[in-house]
Amino acid sequence: MSTFSHLNAGGEANMVDVSDKAVTQREATAEGFIYVSESVITQISEATIAKGDVFAVARIAGIQGAKKCSDLIPLCHPLALSKVDVNFDIDKAQHRIKATCYCKLSGKTGVEMEALTGVNVALLTLFDMCKAIDPGMYIEGVRVLEKKGGKTGHWKSTD
Repeated sequence: MSTFSHLNAGGEANMVDVSDKAVTQREATAEGFIYVSESVITQISEATIAKGDVFAVARIAGIQGAKKCSDLIPLCHPLALSKVDVNFDIDKAQHRIKATCYCKLSGKTGVEMEALTGVNVALLTLFDMCKAIDPGMYIEGVRVLEKKGGKTGHWKSTD
C-alpha cells in the first residue's frame, strides 16, 4: 500500500523533498473541454466576440497559469518551465472547444500539475470572455493525457 508523500510522520502537510532526485527531462500534456452554444462557436469562428481574440487571450492566460502553478497549489514546487504550449480546437458537432496544454522542463519533479493548471486557466478565460453570450457554458473532462520523465518513465492515457 502506498503512502501519501505530502504528509510527514505526524500526518501534517509537507512539501516533498526532491533534492536527491535526478534531473531529467520531463513533459506532460493535459486537455479539457468547454461546452458552448452554437452562437459562441460562430462568433469565435468569425472573430466577432466583443472582448477580442478569445484564443489569443486564453492562450496567454493558460501559459501564465502553468507558470503560476506553485502559487496556486500549496505543496507544488516552483518549476523553471522551458516550454508551455496551449492550443485550441473547435468541435462544431459537439458544441465544444478542446484546450490542450503541454509543459516541458529539465528538473527533479514532474509537470503534470502545471499542464492541468494551464488547461484550467485557459478554459476559465474562454468562459470569462464568452459568458455574456452563453452563461450556461460548462467545463468538463480535464485530465492528463501523457507524461514523460522521472522514475515512472512514460505514461499515456489509454482512453
